[in-house]
Amino acid sequence: MSPKITTELLKQLRQVMKSPKYVQEPVQAYIVPSGDAHQSEYIAPCDCRRAFISGFDGSAGTAIVTEQHAAMWTDGRYFLQAAHQMDNNWTLMKMGLKDTPTQEDWLVSVLPEGSKVGVDPFIIPADQWKRMSKALRSAGHDLVPVKENLIDTIWTDCPQRPCKPLITLDPSYTGVSWRDKIVALRSKMAERKVLWFVVTALDEVAWLFNLRGSDVEYNPVFFAYAVIGMNTIRLFIDGDRMMDPAVREHLQLDSTLEPEFKIQVMPYGSILSELQAVGAGLSPKEKVWLSDKASYALTEAIPKAYRYLTPYTPICIAKAVKNASETEGMRRAHIKDAVALCELFNWLEKEVVPKGTVTEIIAADKAEEFRSQQKDFVELSFATISSTGPNGAIIHYKPVPETNRTLSVNEIYLLDSGAQYKDGTTDVTRTMHFGIPSAYEKECFTYVLKGHIAVSAAIFPNGTKGHLLDSFARSALWDCGLDYLHGTGHGVGSFLNVHEGPCGISYKTFADEPLEAGMIVSDEPGYYEDGSFGVRIENVVLVIPAETKYNFKNRGSLTFEPLTLVPIQTKMIDVNLLTQKECNWVNDYHQKCREVIGAELERQGRYEALRWLIQETEPLIRVQ
Repeated sequence: MSPKITTELLKQLRQVMKSPKYVQEPVQAYIVPSGDAHQSEYIAPCDCRRAFISGFDGSAGTAIVTEQHAAMWTDGRYFLQAAHQMDNNWTLMKMGLKDTPTQEDWLVSVLPEGSKVGVDPFIIPADQWKRMSKALRSAGHDLVPVKENLIDTIWTDCPQRPCKPLITLDPSYTGVSWRDKIVALRSKMAERKVLWFVVTALDEVAWLFNLRGSDVEYNPVFFAYAVIGMNTIRLFIDGDRMMDPAVREHLQLDSTLEPEFKIQVMPYGSILSELQAVGAGLSPKEKVWLSDKASYALTEAIPKAYRYLTPYTPICIAKAVKNASETEGMRRAHIKDAVALCELFNWLEKEVVPKGTVTEIIAADKAEEFRSQQKDFVELSFATISSTGPNGAIIHYKPVPETNRTLSVNEIYLLDSGAQYKDGTTDVTRTMHFGIPSAYEKECFTYVLKGHIAVSAAIFPNGTKGHLLDSFARSALWDCGLDYLHGTGHGVGSFLNVHEGPCGISYKTFADEPLEAGMIVSDEPGYYEDGSFGVRIENVVLVIPAETKYNFKNRGSLTFEPLTLVPIQTKMIDVNLLTQKECNWVNDYHQKCREVIGAELERQGRYEALRWLIQETEPLIRVQ
């Protein structure tokens, strides 16, 4: 894969950084975050500004361009990818490593005295602005909002913002009507004595109104904001999609409703002026609730004395705790997903071993084909990571023609994939060998499996934060001096974003919310040997109550139930490295796969895949 040549683009950007047409005063540095105006992780093509200027298109990273330098900060998932995709105009800053400076420290070290650092105020979250502005100010520099996005001024063929049709979800999928969600939100607002609530995250807008869209690939969301008052609802959205009779009926736009449930539909671009008007009309002690991750531009629209900022909104927390309908939907989605993967792995065994003609791209396409045969399939939930041999060590690898390897009997194959079904979202990783794995490959795989089991079988008190469980997943690797450079788990949406807050299992944050029954997270430790192979084992798991002898003095106990039911390849396991308890966990898990997925394969008449499932779920026997 050849890197993007960025010399000319950087020259153009540096010119507009000084141009009075775009900036009031020249800026000596310009920050290009990876998000959009809603601080989304996955973004529409028109918002891929950081990828446009640098060539690096991973889901996380921040570019900073000064008159002399261009630097890119990203995390351990993307070190290899970023190095491959960027040319030598760029310096890669490896976040999380001891010697890597923060963005603020680096800026202070390279900027001339009294510099101005520019950023689009709609793209930077308020909490990040506050932190960065303070650090720069203490060194004599200023962080300044640049009204027009400077990347957009040089991006001549920037795609249009998508405005695709909406999907309505009835309570059989959501469990709760949008009106009831508004009532619950208003009761939270009343508790905190706030008059207005501003919804800026796309998945929160979608969840609140029981609507889904397809404006962002892999994420069933649509571009919109909402402002909820105690007696008013404003939805800021563009396009003729609100003319769809199904949407109008769903939102009761043409019905005679109580005024407090009447939705005012307003242009997407009018959010800033409307918020400014709200801010101007507030009396003393009246408050507006925003996420502290809302954009700096929208946050500034409300005078500081009237803002009520929290790291997680009540919608974010309610969305994370799945109700009975959502949990059932997630179970159904994972059963369908397992059927598709049993079909895929059975097909791969028949194709890779005798023929050797399957490439990473063919395998990824085949996975999508099998998934698309399942009921209520909508789209994939992220770009499939189909990687063999050394490509498996690139944590968020995506096969493209230039890097596309052929699967073989001599290399480990790692597949991390998932789908959006109308009843749930899936994300599963399996690592396998089509020949005979080496002793070292089996050893590494088994340490990762031990970590996966340690999290999955963990029992912990109510109120525990997920980051406390992260080292459970690493303990077996750490004992041997191995580790991995990513978190162990992330929250998963219900037919929503495959990565969602406020819960997760990661050493990278201590700001996660405590785990509670009904939350759904991934459990995905790994190990990556650069230039050789990657191992990751991932299930999506549901937080459930647990029975313990003393119940943490009535605090209550929690554990996990795997929703993903796909066999873990037993020939990759060194059984001698497992304890009897771990061995029993694998056998119990495989028994459940056999029972639940076997019944569904039979029901769908997929008998070859059923035979493969039975063969792959034979019990492990540990020699005493």
